[in-house]
Amino acid sequence: MPEGVLRQRRPLAATMRARPAAPGRHRTTGKRAFMRRGIVYASLAYVIWGAFPIYFKALKGVPATEILAHRMVWSLAFLVVILAALRRFGWVRDLFAKPKVLLWFTGSASLVSVNWGLYIWAVNADRVVDASLGYFINPLVNVVIGALVLREHLRRGQWAAIAIAGAGVLWLTWQAGQLPWIGLLLALTFATYGLMRKTAALGALEGLALETALLFPLAFGYLGWLAEHGSNAFLTSGPALQWLLAAAGPVTAIPLLLFAAGARRIPFSLLGVLQYIGPTLQLLVGVWLYHEPFPPLKIAGYAAIWFALAVYTAESVWQMRRNRVAAAPQSGLQPQSTRGN
Repeated sequence: MPEGVLRQRRPLAATMRARPAAPGRHRTTGKRAFMRRGIVYASLAYVIWGAFPIYFKALKGVPATEILAHRMVWSLAFLVVILAALRRFGWVRDLFAKPKVLLWFTGSASLVSVNWGLYIWAVNADRVVDASLGYFINPLVNVVIGALVLREHLRRGQWAAIAIAGAGVLWLTWQAGQLPWIGLLLALTFATYGLMRKTAALGALEGLALETALLFPLAFGYLGWLAEHGSNAFLTSGPALQWLLAAAGPVTAIPLLLFAAGARRIPFSLLGVLQYIGPTLQLLVGVWLYHEPFPPLKIAGYAAIWFALAVYTAESVWQMRRNRVAAAPQSGLQPQSTRGN
């Protein structure tokens, strides 16, 4: 029977019930598509960050300080092109009336330069596994800094995760005879940097552009000094290495832009789970691709930290769901099913 006839014979009550559902379905479908794009953007950002060791290993013949300088210079060049395409330079004029903002970003630029430089050195010194530790424990360091600096209240599950991770760090210290200083310093600098950016007056794109602009004079001056002494790799190497050094700009900026786009589209709890893609890939690259040692005693320490992260993530997801259920009666709505999300 033709579809039009079926529609005509349909009971009026059923038709009236069906009509309001269509906009809701469209809104739900649109929201899911919006979230799926967010998951893709954030995942791509973490995959790129996870593959960073491969990129920096390709520059192993270049000193870490020179790679860092090139990263600052080419990042600024790439970001200026992006800002010009988006016509987003209005914020620059306001900076001259806000010296405190410049001072604040000078501090965040110093932190990110230390973080970048240490990471580049660690990769080229065959310490990729040690560097990955920093980004595994970074979420827990964020929690500690939030409690100490922002006076945030920690729940029991968060304290438990911190205690378990602390036990893992102590185990790694004992079996190695020294603190895992590379991972700890990477986590501390990046967590402190994140705190400064959390309270900063500029967005991700503008903030990174300002940071690289503040670092540019030192970086460009250092590269000029190297050129004067005939040791600037960009000027003394072939096109392949030159392109790799110039790629430091988009390699730095693109994952940050993807991350910012993803973070706006997905819940913070999901973003917290996805963030482990990066250090996991770094660890796998270090062990499987570059054959760095990862003995059982070291695995035990990492296992404790992974367990701590599992406790932290599960507790965070449980707390968010509990808050959502508690808030639902206040709006007169029943808690919605999470199926299909």
